[in-house]
Formats: sequence, structure tokens, C-alpha cells
Amino acid sequence: MKNTSDLKLLLEDLLEEQFKLKMQAATGQLAKSTEFKKVRKNIARIKTIMKEKQNND
Repeated sequence: MKNTSDLKLLLEDLLEEQFKLKMQAATGQLAKSTEFKKVRKNIARIKTIMKEKQNND
């Protein structure tokens, strides 16, 4: 299992990717609309893991 700092870095990367996908969708350049859904779910997973770790401490 990853530590908190690794999860934060991964979360930042996913949030950047989500922003890029939103911009692509707004300009009509998004090829795969399912990518946005996958990124959103991964963000939720990481936030859940981080919250569980915080509650265990």
C-alpha cells in the first residue's frame, strides 16, 4: 500500500488529467468520453483511501 505522500502526488496528477479532459470535452476534442469517468472514479478511490488512513491514525 502506498504512503500518504505517494497518494497525494497521484491525486495531483489525476486532478490535472481531469482538468485536461474537461478542456478537451469543452472544445470537442475528447476522443474517449469514458476516460473522464475512469479518472473521476480513480480520484474518488484515492480520496477514500486517504480518508481511511487519516481515520486510522
